[in-house]
Amino acid sequence: MFSAIARVFRTPDLRRKIGFTLAIIVLYRFGAHIPAPFVNFPNVTSCLDQSGSAEGLLSLVNLFSGGALLQLSIFALGVMPYITATIIVQLLRVVIPHFESLYKEGQAGQAKLTQYTRYLTIALALLQSTTLVTVARSGQLFGITGIPECESVLTNDAWWAQLLMIITMTAGTGLIMWFAELVTERGVGNGMSLLIFTSIAATFPSALWAIQQTNGFEVFLLVLAIGIAVVALVVFVEQSQRRVPVQYAKRMVGRRTLGGTNTYIPIKVNMAGVVPVIFASSLLYIPALIAQFNQTPDADGNVPGWVAWIQANFTTGDHPLYMLVYFLLIIGFTYFYVAITFNPVEVADNMKKYGGFIPGIRAGRPTAEYLDYVLTRITLPGSIYLGLIALLPLIALATVGANQNFPFGGASILIIVGVGLETVKQIDAQLQQRHYEGLLR
Repeated sequence: MFSAIARVFRTPDLRRKIGFTLAIIVLYRFGAHIPAPFVNFPNVTSCLDQSGSAEGLLSLVNLFSGGALLQLSIFALGVMPYITATIIVQLLRVVIPHFESLYKEGQAGQAKLTQYTRYLTIALALLQSTTLVTVARSGQLFGITGIPECESVLTNDAWWAQLLMIITMTAGTGLIMWFAELVTERGVGNGMSLLIFTSIAATFPSALWAIQQTNGFEVFLLVLAIGIAVVALVVFVEQSQRRVPVQYAKRMVGRRTLGGTNTYIPIKVNMAGVVPVIFASSLLYIPALIAQFNQTPDADGNVPGWVAWIQANFTTGDHPLYMLVYFLLIIGFTYFYVAITFNPVEVADNMKKYGGFIPGIRAGRPTAEYLDYVLTRITLPGSIYLGLIALLPLIALATVGANQNFPFGGASILIIVGVGLETVKQIDAQLQQRHYEGLLR
């Protein structure tokens, strides 16, 4: 293994790509610690020490920004606007035929969809930065009331100061998007995925140290043991796939004989990735957000009954009803997202077009029905696995009292393992091109 790593750095081209990627990551983390204009950074630091971590959707955005959101830095929004824009463009392919036709056009159509994604990212960044500045100005960003430092995190409340903060954060999102594209073109791996990986990995040391400080060394060792077991499980499931065999008939093209090969369609156990967890977290935050704006007490001084019920059941992650709804939403969104991203009819038509067939299954509609049957069967354990992994931080909060940003569960561990595996595979492929021996044995 060490000799393989040494070969990586002895290869000039690969060494240059890895160095460029690391340089972009350093710039990204540096920008995450530069406060936006008119931010009272000492007050922000004091509130962070007293509040611990954010809850709901805010915690997810803060996780993807590497903690930059609650620090109100120039990169406060992180990669979340780009992720949201990418998901929206994927969903629009289902309802807008023009987007689907662009997707099928090849490289030119993909470039057009990428351009739409960039425009949508900037629009979402404007919206999210406006919301963030408004919440920070109201003093509700950290969920603490009655503390003067948390109610005055901005040094200037003038409209032009808020506008400058919004423009700065939006420009930060555009710069992050440019960084990601540079890494994809000149570095190693997918740029946006690596930036997400960096943001999440940056929160691991502080989360583990907080667990050790608040719960003691025994709980810290227990969390580490659970983390190693969870990482092994996630690697095993992420690499698991059902290989559907495909044979291609021989055909004559001019004087050449094509086809006659055997291959397979790899159907992963977890085809949806981390998207269902993001969808479910976002949807569960909506009731608490609606209740937050309907807390006007009546004549007796009580809030409405439905608001009190939501506050009792859907604002804390350790409530059993919250966990159950969260788990069921993840299962539902997994089936929904897999149905969007993998179209059995399209795959069957492409196989038929090039003379491919599944042994024992007729080409055309029977092939599509068989693929749909296999996909439905294999998505069930994948969705249950996603739900259990996503519940790990909530279970840890309810049982051992660990920090809600439990590092070895939820979206964080899925992204860390997935991006890590993909990056290692790309380095391995480039090594095999040059040395005929890869990084992995």
